[in-house]
Amino acid sequence: MRVPSRSPGQQPGSPPSPTAPARRRPSGATPRRAPAPDLPAYRAAVAELLVEVGALADAASTRARQVLIDERLREPALAAVLDATPQGLIGARETLLLEMARYQPNDRTSAGDLSALVRIYLLSRIDVLWWQDAPTFVTDDQVNGSAELVDLEWLRRRDLLRFRYQEQPATMLGRAARGLRRRLRPDATPHTAGLLFRRARREVVALLNDIGREFTAVAPPATPSLWVTSLVRSAEHQYRLRRLGYAAMLPSGHCLGYSADVELAWFERFGARDALAELLLSRQEAGELNVIDEGQAWHLCLAPTARRRLRRAYEAEMGV
Repeated sequence: MRVPSRSPGQQPGSPPSPTAPARRRPSGATPRRAPAPDLPAYRAAVAELLVEVGALADAASTRARQVLIDERLREPALAAVLDATPQGLIGARETLLLEMARYQPNDRTSAGDLSALVRIYLLSRIDVLWWQDAPTFVTDDQVNGSAELVDLEWLRRRDLLRFRYQEQPATMLGRAARGLRRRLRPDATPHTAGLLFRRARREVVALLNDIGREFTAVAPPATPSLWVTSLVRSAEHQYRLRRLGYAAMLPSGHCLGYSADVELAWFERFGARDALAELLLSRQEAGELNVIDEGQAWHLCLAPTARRRLRRAYEAEMGV
């Protein structure tokens, strides 16, 4: 199996400050449209870099890792993508080095080691490249009040979703009940906290419905539906996740509403994991998605070129 290198107007607010300062265009300057970076070449270069990072994973190799990152990120295949993001190549390099310096393995993070952290960070820059002009949902209130997002529960009750999810319990009683269900039936559902916000962009709903239907068609009989573990997040929540030890990158496609995480590991017990992985990777090869292997779940980000088609698909499917 191939492994991948996972509001009206501007109301959501301005993007939060990144770890390293973003580049500023001179006042009055007209931005030049550069050729689109070669994303397959970028992903291949990231995969090669990860092998070298893995060979320098011990604490004594910190300086060697810094030199490696500094040299490799300047190679054309990597630099072309990073330089096209708001932070630019230098900002991306500094942010990555800071993330590596602060990295502490724990049971929550999807970055099981330094190589995984580098993979998640560098591949998530494709999301940022694609959606750098989209407004960020800065606060929880902006997510909950945005007219750009639809209520998943309203759609679920009308049998309009082809994927499953669960919400995070809002009370101590709810958390206790969730814990009891997991003890009684530990493999009945994926081990995930669930959605804090049961809201999503219409295009993302259409995408997940499309993937869900295709997964049902190719998975072995009796395989459960596609399971979504994360959707839109506010930057406020992203910072909370970072404080808890999660590999929650900033900027993030989740905070723009164009990313989702889907469960992979749980489907191994149904013999369906590889089928889902191949399905997602084929959509990446077609240019519709950016996919990041984050272990238990894979991160997906919708490509801007697919947005209009999926918006129309949503409207046709929902009869609006």
